Amino acid sequence: MSLTYTILLALETLLGIFMVILILLHAPKGEGLGAIGSSAALFTTKRDAEAGLDKLTWTIASVFMLISLVLGFGLIR
Repeated sequence: MSLTYTILLALETLLGIFMVILILLHAPKGEGLGAIGSSAALFTTKRDAEAGLDKLTWTIASVFMLISLVLGFGLIR
């Protein structure tokens, strides 16, 4: 394995963990799991903060998918 492959693999792992955290930070939109124990109101935020969180989540998800494709197709070994 090359150094580039190892770095991309580590970056993909970190991005995956960060993406899970970002998704959990989103305000609940319905009953779902956020309604358990009436904790849905705990994470509600302003609309602007939610929009920024959406953009950040989409950016992280896009980079994650790009790295997954590069590693999956074996473009870097």
